[in-house]
Amino acid sequence: MEQRKSYKNVKGKAQAGETPVRPKTEVLYEFGLSHSSDEASVMEVERRAEVTQLRLPLTTSRKRGRGSGAETKSIPIAKKMVWEAYKRVRRNKGAAGIDNETIAMYEERLEDNLYVLWNRMSSGSYFPASVLEVEIPKDDGKRKRKLGIPTVNDRVAQQVIKSYLEPRFEALFSIRSYGYRPLKCAHQAIEQVRKNVRKFHWVIDMDISGFFDNMSQGLLIKAVERHVKEKWAKMYIERWLQATIADRKGNQRTRDGKGTPQGGVISPLLANLFLHYAFDRWFEITYTDLTFVRYADDLVVHCNSLKEAEGILEAIKKRLDECRLELNEQKTKIVYCKKDHRKERFKTVKFDFLL
Repeated sequence: MEQRKSYKNVKGKAQAGETPVRPKTEVLYEFGLSHSSDEASVMEVERRAEVTQLRLPLTTSRKRGRGSGAETKSIPIAKKMVWEAYKRVRRNKGAAGIDNETIAMYEERLEDNLYVLWNRMSSGSYFPASVLEVEIPKDDGKRKRKLGIPTVNDRVAQQVIKSYLEPRFEALFSIRSYGYRPLKCAHQAIEQVRKNVRKFHWVIDMDISGFFDNMSQGLLIKAVERHVKEKWAKMYIERWLQATIADRKGNQRTRDGKGTPQGGVISPLLANLFLHYAFDRWFEITYTDLTFVRYADDLVVHCNSLKEAEGILEAIKKRLDECRLELNEQKTKIVYCKKDHRKERFKTVKFDFLL
């Protein structure tokens, strides 16, 4: 007797508190990560990771006139991957995208929506919709920050690829990076800065100017290609990067090779990969006796003296320029971490990290 599986059945079991049982006919895809011992250059630093992927036939059962039996897809995205991605998107909530479809509206035809998304992603025919650009006030209440909001369907698709790639990227990332990472948070970053200040008297407090809007897509793809051998995964990342930007009035524009939407599901992971090479690994290799704390594009570098801090700040500016970024001069400063036993005089003696 043919075994049948649908998202509706899985959802029903999840609501009942049961663990969904995987049908015997379903074949899941797995990958293993191994690091090579040879140095490879991405933005001139870092080791290369190689991924071995197990390619097996995908067997599915489908309902209501969609056909049944075995069907081999060209891309190893399983239905379960789409279902798990949807559950994460639902937990994170979020606003509607350019199509004005909320998560509640998406769930009205959940099984059909997820099936169509899986079918298109696994066959290579999925293309993202335009990203809705909105402006929200910054913490100071005066300035505004632009956010890009993908549709619910695109957020699920991005979560599929993010969940697939995140484990191997996490194996690369520095312990000094805290932003948008599993089991890491802003409180941990702040606490680490406090610990570092006890040892180092000087700090460079930095802010990258418009990082999410100005990040070079060409350099990002170069980093992605070093660790992602699957052509289909790179294809979808490029499609998201190239997706048009639209506002509520219907005006559209392209990114012209720069930036990733601040608000996209996969954007923080790609941002961390970019800054891993543009800053983290470069700094760890260049300044082995010093340390830093990074939360997304907020940076604090700890130094021993004013002279050292001034020299390192210039080197950082040069490095970021090579990676087509620049510091926000108004928000970047050298700070003397004054305490009772520290008697030097300096005009700036405090800074606010992540404020």
